[in-house]
Amino acid sequence: MLEPLRQGLPPLDPAAVSDAASCALPARYEAVGEARRFTRGTLDQWDMSERFDDVCLVVSELVTNALRHGLPANDACAGRREPPVRLHLMRWTERLVCAVRDPSHDSPVARETDDFSAESGRGLFLVDSFSDSWGWHPLAGALSGKVVWALFRLPRTGSPSNGE
Repeated sequence: MLEPLRQGLPPLDPAAVSDAASCALPARYEAVGEARRFTRGTLDQWDMSERFDDVCLVVSELVTNALRHGLPANDACAGRREPPVRLHLMRWTERLVCAVRDPSHDSPVARETDDFSAESGRGLFLVDSFSDSWGWHPLAGALSGKVVWALFRLPRTGSPSNGE
């Protein structure tokens, strides 16, 4: 089910972005709540409140993974100007993308588990289950680390979803 993770986003025309928002998140677990509040406010502003539950679950998992696995153990990020984790929400006409950037170069690892009552280890399984697709890619140039993203298909305005 969880196929190769190093994949880029499906083709999306950057010029066709309808809306975009991002927020920097501090390197502490309270940032997950901040990410949820930011997501709620952004989706409300975009008249997409009906998608909040699925999107918020995925955002929570991506941010938690970034905080748990994407930060150096010795807190080498403490001297940086910008917080080490950043949440991006981008909307196209028929797609919404949630992307979380962290400073780690390590690929996300989906754990195999049959214990669905476990308190951890299910994050990427949930991302895979609630989004239409997801993946990750390393950053290049002046930015270091990686971005883990999840894509949600949106129904066409004024017409039923065609299963694109």
